[in-house]
Amino acid sequence: MILKPSEPFPPKSALRFLRWFLRDELAEEVEGDLEEKFFQTLKEHSLARAKCNYWYQVFHYLRPFAIRNLSTLYKPTYYAMYRNYFKIGWRNILKYKGYSLINISGLAVGMAVATLIGLWLHDELSFNKYHQNHDRIAWVMQNQDFEGEIQTWWSQAKQLAPELRENYGTHFEHIIMASFQQDRTLRKDDKALTKTGMFMEVTAPEMLTLQMLSGTWQGLVEPNSVLLSESTAQAFFGDSDPIGEIIQIADWFTVKVTGVYEDLPNNSSFADIEFIAPWELYESGLPEWLSWGNSWFQTMVQIADHANMDQVSAAIKDAKKKRVNEDEGARFNPELFLHPMSRVYLYSDFEQGVSVGGRIQYVWLFGIIGVFVLLLACINFMNLSTARSEKRAKEIGVRKAIGSLRSQLISQFFTESMLIAAISFVVAILLVWLILPAFNEVANKEISILWSNPLFWLAGLGFILLTGMLAGSYPALYLSSLKAVRVLKGTFRTGRLAALPRKVLVVTQFAISVSLIIGTIIVFQQIQFVKDRPIGYDINRLFTVPARGEVNQRFDAFRNDLLQTGMVEEVAKSESPVTQIFVTNSGLDWRGKPAGMQDEFVTMRVTHEFGETIDWNIVEGRDFSRDFATDSMGFVINEAAAEYMGFDDPIGEKVDWGENEIYTIIGVVEDMITQSPYAPVRQMIFFIDYDRSDVLNIKLKPDVNTQQALADIEAVYKKFDPVNPFEYNFVDEQYARKFGDEIRVGKLSGFFAMLAIFISCLGLFGLASFVAERRTKEIGIRKVLGASVANLWQLLSRDFLGLILIACLVAIPLAYYFARDWLQNYDYRTDLHWWVFAAAAAGALVITLLTVSFQTIKASTVNPVKSLRSE
Repeated sequence: MILKPSEPFPPKSALRFLRWFLRDELAEEVEGDLEEKFFQTLKEHSLARAKCNYWYQVFHYLRPFAIRNLSTLYKPTYYAMYRNYFKIGWRNILKYKGYSLINISGLAVGMAVATLIGLWLHDELSFNKYHQNHDRIAWVMQNQDFEGEIQTWWSQAKQLAPELRENYGTHFEHIIMASFQQDRTLRKDDKALTKTGMFMEVTAPEMLTLQMLSGTWQGLVEPNSVLLSESTAQAFFGDSDPIGEIIQIADWFTVKVTGVYEDLPNNSSFADIEFIAPWELYESGLPEWLSWGNSWFQTMVQIADHANMDQVSAAIKDAKKKRVNEDEGARFNPELFLHPMSRVYLYSDFEQGVSVGGRIQYVWLFGIIGVFVLLLACINFMNLSTARSEKRAKEIGVRKAIGSLRSQLISQFFTESMLIAAISFVVAILLVWLILPAFNEVANKEISILWSNPLFWLAGLGFILLTGMLAGSYPALYLSSLKAVRVLKGTFRTGRLAALPRKVLVVTQFAISVSLIIGTIIVFQQIQFVKDRPIGYDINRLFTVPARGEVNQRFDAFRNDLLQTGMVEEVAKSESPVTQIFVTNSGLDWRGKPAGMQDEFVTMRVTHEFGETIDWNIVEGRDFSRDFATDSMGFVINEAAAEYMGFDDPIGEKVDWGENEIYTIIGVVEDMITQSPYAPVRQMIFFIDYDRSDVLNIKLKPDVNTQQALADIEAVYKKFDPVNPFEYNFVDEQYARKFGDEIRVGKLSGFFAMLAIFISCLGLFGLASFVAERRTKEIGIRKVLGASVANLWQLLSRDFLGLILIACLVAIPLAYYFARDWLQNYDYRTDLHWWVFAAAAAGALVITLLTVSFQTIKASTVNPVKSLRSE
């Protein structure tokens, strides 16, 4: 006799008796007739026959499940219990393939994004850790007061290192004077290559703990020596031993190779250094007049083991101030401090002499994005698991009826979520492996999966556990709380309140996704806004070439030969590329200069045709001209300089600079962007100097074939300089690099925003599928009563669209707040237009409609005869 669905289900007392019977009477393997044993037990307890029959029906109803699970449930071992949980989880994955695919896909994409960001963060946070003493190495920097504005400089005078050794030596283990990174031609016989290098003092290799492949750290002790990177040595000497070989550095020094060091990793401040030569060699070529006022070099130190970085920084604060006079910059109140190597990469921005961050903001940004994207994937799992609660309600009721504790049910659901998380992690690693090359190209990194690192796999295990716990927490707690009696009676219903958490989670998903979309649009809008800012000169068809040897010494002849090729519009030399600033100067005097004013100007030496070559815009006066011999003592200034000097009509004004050097302002040009395009243009002075201008600026004629023009120009270049390689850089490409960080942030944010939308739509697709499946009979009835496909589509889509509208209302103010805060970092910034937020909201609504419509239209077109057919 089997209990009929229409009959009332047993009371709680019957279920408690059944649980007691199964535990206490059948603790050992079942032998004989289980039904007879159960009936006999009822008789022994003197129960009425009618009640015995009633409870026997209960037992008979649950008997198949009880017999299958008795040995596992009532002779438990952890191995058997969790093996059973994994079996059930695996069967559910196979049984509900569609939902499993959505869950695994969403989690895999979320975990792949989090893994990519984790690898990127590891690379960023481990910057400079290649150097064993990175926590005790620092750059000596200085703050200087210019009219109330504190400016922070990386550069120092060459006299600083001897001063620190003499008066502060007990605080340091190493004190290193060094040049900044510079490109130089290395030449061996007929082979010449341009390599980036530095000139450093002899203990630098030891301080930086270079991994020497040949030679030792003492390789720079010899005055005419050089250390080569592994790749540079390979390029010159192949597999042969380079030690003792003679090479030339530019046209200046002949040196002997005394060591080869391992190529430095990409996440080192010295990653680009391909050769290191002795500082003493470099210093020998410097002019003798260099004083404390010429801050052209850098100073690095390693503090002593017993020393504290902050205390040493405070100790050397006035080391320069004690030595400089007014002419050397005492009026600027220079104060020294140490900037640790461990912070130099992530905290490189200074305002008013205080470190205010730098790339660390990107670390926080992408770290938060990674957490949010993973959270979106976990929300999918939660939503689909709880949405399917009715499907598993009877299973939970049966388990509870035969004695399962809530803790056991929670363990089961967590085990299932861990299984899905583990499968997703495997898929995620595969996705990361496939995406990593493209990711590295966008992020400008050399990241790889840490296959052989035990910590990576340990972190992966923790990642699976964390994701599994996060994704399975709500389903486990929710489903395990269902009441067995109500479930088995058939009175369990999810109701409107049960769907509320799912709606909240959907709103959260799309609020995050819409915020990311808005943020990405604003980043690219800011980049475009600054790109549209007037540059002040023409970067098209303009490129630069180093002026070396005969090219520099016989510039006029070289220029004439280039013009005769018919490919070149004009040629000029300058002290630096037009997109960079190498030198600033102070100590100028002019009419009306306020007493005690601490002046500072960007200065650039140029040749006569510089203005014509770059096509700058003359606002007042005239350009430099060979027709006026007096132009050798003339200034062309920019608009910012005219305003800075307080001149309404600057043409003809005299400027005193140095001993008996009186310059006349002959022209004013439109402000040119030579530094960051996001910052205000600084006051700038151009003047004639052929000797110390060693950058060629070449402007091609319109409509010439670029490749043919470069070939003709190279032929002329080789005529004057047959030794050095012909190397060129187009100015438009150099200018574009100024947007590199922002463009990378925009591309990565856009990539992650797309994945966030994909994950959210994946979850929405699953929910729409479930809702359509659950309302199959309702849809069939409505169709029989005359509802059209459009009516049914509107019915099923309305709730989802409402949720997305709420998500947009949440996302827009949040995105506005954070975008406005981010834009405050820029002096030149775009406005926050309303259409950006409207476009993001409209896009989210369209994407939602497309995602939901597939399932709703599919459900609406089903033949009602099939949908109303009895189960």
